[in-house]
Amino acid sequence: MKTKFNMAAYRFRLFNPARRKQYWLVLLFVFLFACGKESAVAPIIEPAPQPGPKIYRIPVVVHVIHFGEPLGAGHNLSKERIAGQIKLLNDDYRRREGTRGFNNHPDGGDARIEFVFAQSAPNGAATDGIVRVNAKAINNPVEENRLFDYFAYYSYWDPERYLNIWTMPLPGATDVVLGMATGPETDLPGAGLFIPGEPFQAEGVLINSEHFGESDLHSEHNLGRTLTHEVGHYLGLLHTWGGGDCNSNDFCDDTPPVSKPVMGCSSGTELACDGQPVMFENYMNYTFDRCMNAFTNDQIGRMHYVLENSPRRTSLLDSPGLERPLVTASQRSGLGL
Repeated sequence: MKTKFNMAAYRFRLFNPARRKQYWLVLLFVFLFACGKESAVAPIIEPAPQPGPKIYRIPVVVHVIHFGEPLGAGHNLSKERIAGQIKLLNDDYRRREGTRGFNNHPDGGDARIEFVFAQSAPNGAATDGIVRVNAKAINNPVEENRLFDYFAYYSYWDPERYLNIWTMPLPGATDVVLGMATGPETDLPGAGLFIPGEPFQAEGVLINSEHFGESDLHSEHNLGRTLTHEVGHYLGLLHTWGGGDCNSNDFCDDTPPVSKPVMGCSSGTELACDGQPVMFENYMNYTFDRCMNAFTNDQIGRMHYVLENSPRRTSLLDSPGLERPLVTASQRSGLGL
């Protein structure tokens, strides 16, 4: 309880010989051990963390179109193979050390783009980002000039919120094609060379299931780089040869201009239009998977521009598909949680 200050009592304690010794002992203790502002040890102030370079995260859904094969057989790819392909994709786009995606090319860079399996489906349900469809059970006539619509007929998620990737055997005359992709709507030069991704036409990436992920397929395209290449188109990149002559290029100054498709692996003697060595390791060539390992800084800048400005690309970055759905109390009760 708070009381009034009593000066007489204070004087008695101060000048009473029995109390004086106690008083000076208290003063000595305060002097030696009490911490004033001047004597306090200054706290260590950690510098505020500086934001690192922006990382672009894109939710993906893989639609596995098969013909009734058991899980993991034929075109019904295993979950492990699908997950392995997405890891390879991230290794390539993040230029990860210790992987095939790393390079020490002076013009090569980390694209800072990451691909994650969708966590929630368009209806809000939890998902692992993989959809399997038995095409044998569906009668759907193939129109080879509208392949994206054809596969979207089986399974398709909102392209504003997800990168749709289909794995399947490409039909008819296209069965030798490794993959295809729709390009973005953009004002970047060279956009006319893309397969258009129109608002009312399905868009995404098609990959021949034989070339999806690492496999023991007897092919030079069995290390999962087809998806890396096609996603490059989806994000606004052209082939390094552009329109097919030295004057029509890919609009990236740090990729040496070439006049025709770059295939195979380098023998060390090939020269580009300007006399520089051909950049065989670029993902936007037709080179063998084992020889690819680089996006250039200009290519990376072009992809970032698309992600920040193009319809159905910039909306991917804040997609609800990136987050796991919340479980309500009623849902939790229904699930027995």
